[in-house]
Amino acid sequence: MIRGYLSLLAVCGLVAADVTIYAPGSGNLASGWENWSWSSTIDFASTASPGGLESISVDSGAWAALSVFAEVAFNNDYAGLRFDISGTQPDVSFYLQSSTSNGQSPTIPLASMSSSVNSSAFTTIIVDFSNLPGNQGVLATDTWNRINWQGGANGAAYFITNIELLSEIVVTPKFLSAEPMANNIIAVTSQGAVNFSQISATLNNATVSLKKAITYSPPDTPGQTITYLTMSTPIVTGSLIIMADANTTFSHTIPALKYGTITTGNTKSISDLVYGVNFPTDASYIQLLGVTISRWGGNAVTAYNPNGQFTNAGNDWYFENRVANPPDADAWIGWVSGAGSRSLMTIPALDWVAKDGTSYSYSRTAYPDQAAFDPYNSNAGNGQFPNGTWVTPPAQATAYTQWNTSMAAAWLTGLKNKPDLVAVDNEIEIASNTHQDMHPVPMGYDEELSRVIATAKMAKSVLPNVQVAAPSTCAWWFYWTSEVGYTDNAAHNNQDFLPWFLSQMQRASNTTGERLLDYLDIHYYFAADTSANDAAAKALRLRMTRSWWDPDYTDESYIGTSVPAQWNEPNPNQVWLIPRMQQLIQQHYPGTKLSVSEWSSTADTDITGGLVAADSLGIFGREGLDSATYWATPDEKGPVGLAYWLFRGNGTFFGNKSVQVNMADRDEDVLGVYAGTSDGKKVTLVIVNKDVVPVNLAISNIPAGTYFLRHFGGSAGVAKWQTTISIVANSNLVVPAYTAIFLQER
Repeated sequence: MIRGYLSLLAVCGLVAADVTIYAPGSGNLASGWENWSWSSTIDFASTASPGGLESISVDSGAWAALSVFAEVAFNNDYAGLRFDISGTQPDVSFYLQSSTSNGQSPTIPLASMSSSVNSSAFTTIIVDFSNLPGNQGVLATDTWNRINWQGGANGAAYFITNIELLSEIVVTPKFLSAEPMANNIIAVTSQGAVNFSQISATLNNATVSLKKAITYSPPDTPGQTITYLTMSTPIVTGSLIIMADANTTFSHTIPALKYGTITTGNTKSISDLVYGVNFPTDASYIQLLGVTISRWGGNAVTAYNPNGQFTNAGNDWYFENRVANPPDADAWIGWVSGAGSRSLMTIPALDWVAKDGTSYSYSRTAYPDQAAFDPYNSNAGNGQFPNGTWVTPPAQATAYTQWNTSMAAAWLTGLKNKPDLVAVDNEIEIASNTHQDMHPVPMGYDEELSRVIATAKMAKSVLPNVQVAAPSTCAWWFYWTSEVGYTDNAAHNNQDFLPWFLSQMQRASNTTGERLLDYLDIHYYFAADTSANDAAAKALRLRMTRSWWDPDYTDESYIGTSVPAQWNEPNPNQVWLIPRMQQLIQQHYPGTKLSVSEWSSTADTDITGGLVAADSLGIFGREGLDSATYWATPDEKGPVGLAYWLFRGNGTFFGNKSVQVNMADRDEDVLGVYAGTSDGKKVTLVIVNKDVVPVNLAISNIPAGTYFLRHFGGSAGVAKWQTTISIVANSNLVVPAYTAIFLQER
């Protein structure tokens, strides 16, 4: 039994004893457990670990795992799992599976359990099934019988020992954080039955009285609670010290005020379609996060065959066919629409789709010298030689069956549930890479335009009310040129691709007599490298949201340092994405809307990824973006999911109009302030503090009254914290470091 770890609740009434899965000296897994690992080199009797302690040595390839199988399912009979691990912070994620029901628990990165795993000693990890790490909630009831530690894209090497299922986890009461918030609130995060009788505070050396307002514990993350205390005096610049008990003190320096104002009479409509995601999990997900548009898209759907629901992973996974997941686009549109979300469905626009759920293009038999093979299917290769060049592909019929607009029309005609929008394929400008076995020849301007026009005409004829989005271009580079190269620009009067595409779509629409393009659809992924995820990378990630809108922001990537002479774009080192695209639309095809159907935070499991998402959603509304869907499906309890919850969760919405916000000093690198209203009736504020220190804001024209407060991040951790507070007119608002808050007038 392990005491003093990660849960709010002691697990009572369990009769099971602790179960050893692996212990030093055994040289193997315990009786009743089997090794189901894959693509990993494993030694169950290694003594090469710190201190020579016998342990399991694991060296996993990409996405490979140490996997142990219980001959008798352990179901939900245990409180948690303990293991000791050593390595240089290995890229490992933990999850449970049921081979009976095919159920799977949330995938939990080791980094969300400990950020200090090292190679000089073992670190003990406790996974509490009633409070899964990373705010993943309670382990669902299932016939659990498999435990996995899976490496990431670059694999993982580590030692692991003392693996046990625990019968009980008893919590030590503990104050975890106490942070100033809003005008006079202290938010105290705790675990267990802490004693609030001793808590006290001083502000600039003067004692302030505290009144306990409410204690809140999110239903899906019950491991911690937050208690809101009101101070007898407003928070002001200076030193705030909170003494939780004799051994626990939290000190904060409240910075000087930053001044701003909101102008409620100056508003601009917000499109509700900017709060979209790709492939929401179910109706509850849509409603909990307020998802307004759901996209069926991505590389695999280029090969989607509705006659059997087959698809192909392309270059993303060894060019293998598989059954689509979700399998049926028609049924998917139906439940998405029933949940209150509009649908954006991708129509394949190349000449081939997957013929079945099992074929693949590059077999080991035909191409033995390939660089890599699927660890789960050793005969399926990646289509490349070790030097990175492509293998000459086989005939497309090896894995595919023919497809054309007539077949697409028959499919759309037969749909019981009609999509609201359709996209013309997905990133087909790079098909010679992503789908090299299907379309090995680089695609140029003319071919892409021809495919878009043909698909758009077909879709409009079959579904007269549908709106068409295209060309779903993958990235900055291909906004301006094709995979053919600069000769393609030259062959088209030296026009960059998207301006040329817009003007050609307008010409085709005029010729046809109906609009063939309703949304200019692009994908945008921040180009700066933040993979290190250290302090510098986090700061870069948080300021790169300026590339959505800021003409003065030079992109901190190749975009900001190189200017291809063959492009004609003004200020090519500034992405300035939304205004730039709106300007191109106005110049070349007025009336077209702007969609970004793929974008990402670059770090979905890190708090900074959630702050990037919250900042971006605020920018989308302010800048007048027409539609956006996140790639791919944010974890509803993770940082990015909480950004959606912040703006629209559980039926409480930011607003349908953006209210003008003016800050006295530009500070967009570390601060985002957004105001909204619903037809002028309520004022809403979202404040995103991207800095590592608190922010103290004096924003005028905020009405006095009662406000609903939501927040996530900071020392309180990633969770759905919320309460109701009172604000006096023009009061100062404090937001903790790395925190996003939502305030709505009631």
